[in-house]
Amino acid sequence: MQRLQEQGIHDLRVLERIRNLPRHIFVDEALASRAYEDTALPIGWGQTISQPYIVARMTAALIAGPALVKVLEVGFGCGYQTAVLAPFAEKVYSIERVEPLVDRAKQRLKELGIRNVKLKHGDGMKGWPTLAPFDGILVAAAPLTLPEALVEQLAPGGRLVVPVGPEGQQQLLRITRREHGLHREVLGAVSFVPLLAGIT
Repeated sequence: MQRLQEQGIHDLRVLERIRNLPRHIFVDEALASRAYEDTALPIGWGQTISQPYIVARMTAALIAGPALVKVLEVGFGCGYQTAVLAPFAEKVYSIERVEPLVDRAKQRLKELGIRNVKLKHGDGMKGWPTLAPFDGILVAAAPLTLPEALVEQLAPGGRLVVPVGPEGQQQLLRITRREHGLHREVLGAVSFVPLLAGIT
């Protein structure tokens, strides 16, 4: 945790959550010994579990501000980011395009007793329009440009945390819907797998 603080994570709620969450249950047994390294690890199907620093950074960026009632998460993968985020919102709605990952994540969240999350196999690029608007949207893969459908699903005052750009040139953005339009902040350079349309 000291390493995360040195890297600029100062939200004690987020640090505490990451400290208490067993990351090894989200990776294959063969990688369990590396689960607590501050690095991304493969989870199959071309997807990765993000490094703890990035998960902490995105979570802290999303929860900075008014309390979150309804959150949309796009690209939940193994469910680790979902589990970190769950205590900070009344309800988390999560979408994943890779079907085999959905059942595995469901199982892990159930083992951890996390009950305020609803997981769905679907196309994250489209968001979840029937449940919009959302107070927070967190995207765990990088679209080339800001997805209009997700921006439209932000509630007034809502925050969207999303990595945007091509490989090697991605920036982590926080978009806040304000009364007179969108406020855009660049939070720094990141490296994510691409956000793809469709399902598999």
